[in-house]
Amino acid sequence: MSSTAAAVEALLAAILEEHPEQSRQRRDLMRSLVDNVVILAAQDPDTLDLKIAETALGELVEAFEVFAPYRDEKKVTIFGSARTKPTSPLYQLAHDFAARIAHEGWMVVTGAGPGIMAAGIQGAGRERSFGVNIRLPFEQGANEFIIDDDKLIEMRYFFTRKVMLTKESSAFAVFPGGFGTLDEVFELLTLLQTGKASPAPVVLVDTPDGSYWRDWLAFVQERVVSDGYVSSTDDGFFTIVTSASAAIEEITHFYRNYHSLRHVGDRTVIRLRQAPTAAQFETLREQFSGLLASGDFEITSALDIEKKSNDVPDLPRLVFTFDRQSYGLLRRLITAINDWTV
Repeated sequence: MSSTAAAVEALLAAILEEHPEQSRQRRDLMRSLVDNVVILAAQDPDTLDLKIAETALGELVEAFEVFAPYRDEKKVTIFGSARTKPTSPLYQLAHDFAARIAHEGWMVVTGAGPGIMAAGIQGAGRERSFGVNIRLPFEQGANEFIIDDDKLIEMRYFFTRKVMLTKESSAFAVFPGGFGTLDEVFELLTLLQTGKASPAPVVLVDTPDGSYWRDWLAFVQERVVSDGYVSSTDDGFFTIVTSASAAIEEITHFYRNYHSLRHVGDRTVIRLRQAPTAAQFETLREQFSGLLASGDFEITSALDIEKKSNDVPDLPRLVFTFDRQSYGLLRRLITAINDWTV
C-alpha cells in the first residue's frame, strides 16, 4: 500500500471511529469523497480548478449544516425578480402567499435578495425563512428581513446556490422575473422532466390581470411543444395561478394522498396516505399502463428494505416497474392519486 493510500485509510478510520454507526453506503460515499480529493491533488490541477472545487464543496458543506436542523420541516422555494418594487401588486402577492403558507406550517426558501425574495421573507417572517444569497458586485447583500440570521447562506457560485434552492424544498412558487428567474424555472422543469428531482408541485404565480405566464405558456405550447422539443404531457409539471389561495391549494393538494417516491432496484415505489378502492385501482391501471416497462401495478405494504431503514413503513405502496422516461405521465398519475376521495 502506498503512503498516500495508507494516509487515506488512516483518515477514514479516524472519522469512522467517531461515527461508528455509519451504514456501508455512507462509508463508501465518505471514502469516495476523500479519494476524489486525493485524485484531484495528484492531477496537479490549475490553481483556478482548485479554487472552484474548494469553494463549491465548502459552500455545500456550510449549506448542509444550516439546513440540517430543519430537515423534517416542509419548505417551499420562492423564485422571482429582484427588481420588483415594494409598491408592486406582485410584491404584495408574494408577501401574502409566503405569510399564508408559513401559517400552514411551511418554511420559505428564497435567494435572499430584494424584490420578490424580500417579499417572501417579509411575509413568512425571519423565523420561518431561509436565505441563499449570491454575491454579486452590482447588488447589495441580503435583504433587511434575513440579514445576520443563522439561516442565511452566502454563496459565490450560482450552481451551488441552485442546488440548495431546489434540494431542500417540496414545492416551488415562481413569480415573474428576468433571465435569472427564467433560468431557474426552466432548470427546475428540466430536473422534473428527467427525473433528476423528486416530483413536486410548481406554481407559476401572477396577478389576475397579469399576462406574464400566459404569454410564456403560449410560447411553450406554440413553439416548444408543437415543434416536438418536449412531450405534450410535460405541461403537467406546472400550474399557472393568479392568487395566493390558488397557489396554496395547488401545493397542498399535491400532498393530499401522495406522500413520497422511492426507487428500489428496478421498482418504483409511491407511498400513499390511503390505498385506492378496487374501482380506483382498476381505473389507474387502464389510464397509466404507458408508464410500465414491464409487469403491472401492485398495492403492497412497505418493502423489506424500507422496513429496515424505517422509511414510513406504515403507509400503503403503489409499486411498479417504471420505464424511467415518462415523467410527465408520472406527474399526471400523482394528480390522479390525489383526486381520489380519501
